[in-house]
Amino acid sequence: METLGYAVIEAENGEEGLARCRAAMPDLVITDWNMPVMSGIEFVTALRAIPSARPPKVVFCTTNSGAKDIHKGIEAGADEYVIKPFDEAALLSRLQSVGAA
Repeated sequence: METLGYAVIEAENGEEGLARCRAAMPDLVITDWNMPVMSGIEFVTALRAIPSARPPKVVFCTTNSGAKDIHKGIEAGADEYVIKPFDEAALLSRLQSVGAA
């Protein structure tokens, strides 16, 4: 992500990620589905509930690869979805599709 010009800030879990987003809303959030404290679905739903003049682009990067999972992630508010394992080209393609690269 840094090679694409992004300043990377990591969070240990969804709760910490939400706190960081409330403090300074990023342009892009990449999240996993399976996280401690709260799931990625819970995180994205809560993130989308935070008022923001410029909501971030959200990309799920996860092993949850079923069609139902993908639909659930998008319905929760994700803009794109990439399945692990993935390579840089796959991630870049997803970021380009949402205007984040």
